[in-house]
Amino acid sequence: MTLRPELCPPMVGSHRIASLCTTIETIAGLLERGESADGAITAFNAETGHDYAADYFLTYWKSCSVEDFALEAARPARPKVANVTRDELIEIVGRIQAVDDDIDYYVLLLETNVAHPRVTELIFWPPPELVNASPETIVDAALAYQPISL
Repeated sequence: MTLRPELCPPMVGSHRIASLCTTIETIAGLLERGESADGAITAFNAETGHDYAADYFLTYWKSCSVEDFALEAARPARPKVANVTRDELIEIVGRIQAVDDDIDYYVLLLETNVAHPRVTELIFWPPPELVNASPETIVDAALAYQPISL
């Protein structure tokens, strides 16, 4: 299935990635030297729409490259899309299960657009009844979630 454009990861130009990499490395350098980076982090977060804390700039390299961090920062922090259909959610879950190159974006997209508070656990750490489940079954379980009203 082809996803509509607003559900696909936005393209980010190489100049934007390079600029963000430079900023990330500058902030990390300030922090490593024990200097204040509060203003630089605030500006970075304002520019990207994210809310990264200082510790992420010091430790991102444990889980991703500076380019991957820059790509994440260049994309929407909370990609909320109106009227996501069951079929689109099934395609998104399928891409996550297939470990698509943009898996991080699809995980964020799923978490942002489904009410289930631990929707990704249904994929990565499923309960016994969802082990080896199809994307359809996972989406149905996620959509069946009803928050408790207080």
